[in-house]
Amino acid sequence: MTKRSKKAWMKWRRLVSEQARSGQSVKAFCREHGLCRPYFFVWKKRLEENTSKKFLEVQVAGHGPSTPGDSSVEIRLRNGRSLMVRPGFDAEHVRALLVVVEAAE
Repeated sequence: MTKRSKKAWMKWRRLVSEQARSGQSVKAFCREHGLCRPYFFVWKKRLEENTSKKFLEVQVAGHGPSTPGDSSVEIRLRNGRSLMVRPGFDAEHVRALLVVVEAAE
């Protein structure tokens, strides 16, 4: 990856993360930041595809005793951070959180 390409990835990762945190629609965010909305979606898709390739297959080691409050899942990332997810989570919300965590590196 060239230095220019790396800067572009970092810039768009930051922008996609900012939009996810802002609560604004993509249309409003792009208008406010002077961005081309179709181009924003192209980069958002690239980042999601790039993020999804980093997941590894998980194998369950065994079933231990569980308690009613012990049903959350912990996602441990390579950077040492972790994310706790409870049953009924919204997959899109988790995906957006992962983009934000990736951008914080």
